[in-house]
Formats: sequence, C-alpha cells, structure tokens
Amino acid sequence: MPEVFEVLKRASGSAARRGRLFTRRGAVETPVFMPVGTRATVKAMSPAELEELGAQIILGNTYHLFLRPGMEIMAQAGGLHRFANWNRSILTDSGGFQVFSLTRLRKMEPDGVRFASHIDGTRFFLGPVESMRIQRTLDSDIVMAFDECTPYPATLSQAEKSLAITTRWERMSREQPLNDGQLRFGIVQGSVYPELRRKAAADIVDIGFDGYAIGGVSVGESEPEMMVAVDAAAPCLPENAPRYLMGVGTPRQIVESVARGVDMFDCVMPTRLGRHGSAFVGAGETIPVKAGRYATDFSPIDPECDCYTCRNFTRAYLRHLFNVGEILGVRLVTLHNLHYFLHLMRRIRQAIESDTFEELRREFA
Repeated sequence: MPEVFEVLKRASGSAARRGRLFTRRGAVETPVFMPVGTRATVKAMSPAELEELGAQIILGNTYHLFLRPGMEIMAQAGGLHRFANWNRSILTDSGGFQVFSLTRLRKMEPDGVRFASHIDGTRFFLGPVESMRIQRTLDSDIVMAFDECTPYPATLSQAEKSLAITTRWERMSREQPLNDGQLRFGIVQGSVYPELRRKAAADIVDIGFDGYAIGGVSVGESEPEMMVAVDAAAPCLPENAPRYLMGVGTPRQIVESVARGVDMFDCVMPTRLGRHGSAFVGAGETIPVKAGRYATDFSPIDPECDCYTCRNFTRAYLRHLFNVGEILGVRLVTLHNLHYFLHLMRRIRQAIESDTFEELRREFA
C-alpha cells in the first residue's frame, strides 16, 4: 500500500509537526488549511485565484452536491474535479454535519437518516452506503466516513448513544467500495467527554482508515471545551496518519491545535466574514472594513500583507464597494482573508522547520 503521510519535522516544546500528505493528485504540505467549497465553489473565488493564493486542497459537501446538481449530472461531468475545473486535491464531507445542522428536517434510522430536502421538501435517505456511493461518483481524493455530529450540549448518556451510532456507521463506511486512489478518513466523536473521545479514537483506529478526523467541535461549546476534546483524541491517533480537525477555526485555534499535533483544518470563517466585510489582520483580529469610520482611510487593510487586495486597494475603497453593494468588495475581502489563512499555514510550516514554532504560538496566545 502506498505511503499516505510522512512526518518531516517535529517541533520542540509541543506536539506540532511538519508533514506531507500524499494524494493521487500530488503531495499536500501540512499543516494545511482547506478552503470550503460546499457547492463545488469556494464562494466568490475562481479556481485560478485559489491556485495563485496557494490553496493545495479544497472541500466539497456530499449532502449539498447530491441535491444540486445531482449525481446524474456529476457522473456525466466526470466527477467533481472536472465539473469545477479544480486540478488539485479535494476532500468531501460525508453529510454527517447535516445530520446535526438539519435536525428539524431529518429522522434517524438504524442505517442512516431520512431527510426532507431543505430546498423543496423532497424526501431522500442518506446513510453510510449512500454517502460512500455519492463520494465515489464525486471522485474526491479524500472521502469522509458517515457519522453523526453530536449536538451540544449533550449529556454523557446522549453522547454515548450518539457515539455508538457513529461507530456503527463508520464500520459500514469502511466496508463500501471506492475508486482507485481515493483515501478514506474516519471521524472521532464523543462530544466534550474525554473518556468518550479516547474510546472513539481507539475504535476508529481499530476499524482502520487512511487518516483520522476529530469531529463534533465548534458546534457551540467553549474554546476550552474544544481543546479538551482535541487533547483527549489527538494523542490516541496514529503518528503515521494525518489528523484533521473539522470545522476549525480562528487563527488562534488553528495554532493551538497544531501545537497538539493536528495537521489539517477547514473553516468557512474567511469566506463568510469576507462576505460581511470583516477582514483578518495581525494575530487573528478582524476589522469591519465596511464601517463608516473607514470612509476616508486610504491605507490598505493590512500594511504588512502582500495579497492582491492590500497591494492595490484602500480601506476607503473597500468601504465604498460595500456601501454601494458592489460584488467586488466581497471578492476582494474574501481574497484577503483566504490569503491570511493560507499565509498563516506557510508561517506555521516554516516555524516548525526552523524550530521557532513556540515563538509564533506566543504571538497568537
């Protein structure tokens, strides 16, 4: 079996590591941030712009792509890469998050979930078998096992029942066929309970996957509770496999999770905040460039940033674009935010290589 992941350098003073993930479309340098392209597009960005920013891998979503455009069209297109004209790696979520987020539109069953479409109410069934089949049609490079994202708050008893469902569904996910070269990641659930996180990690490792994710975080719990979950799960996952923290997060959370041995991250924050006129600066702070106080501010978003937006446009101009409803404002701030996150990951990789990661960590503390 080809090597999936190698650790190139370990930081001193923490569990941070510099690695390389091998997909059939090439190597992905880790730690890595993956822009979210739920519906076959990273909002407001073209594939060419993402490549120029240095994005190595992006996300798609099984649930949403199953509904629109549908798998018949996707199969005719030849898969998600060809459909979206993205030639680098793609990871697809399994639809498990929608089990959590669309509670009022679904009914749990032993082998999956019966949904009413949030678009038109059409009923359909999604479980491990169906999710793996959809991701096989999408032909993503990394396929996520189907799980139940445990809601927060949850009692210990509720979390135990949810985890039992996840473990069963992940065993079923592992048994389904995939295309040649597709990697399959398992997901550790367990809510905020360290003992459940450790049990989940042991069970998922026993099933055996190419990589391992920590899911069910950033769903309403506090940051300390999130880190308890990461602290419990990460050390239980194999050293020679990639570790992915799903849906996280702020720059500080990313840095702290890297310090705990996490290799992969995704979050809608850079694009979502960009659409609302908030731009990342410094050690993870944001400024509301659409605010009136920037109407005569002719400086860039961040004088230290070398992205296209900061090299060419002022806060005053960006504020004007948002004020008059021009789509270019959304695009320029989104581009800046994605640059910020991708540049942060380059800084993290360089800091681990030069053994200065703890200095960078203190900057974000």
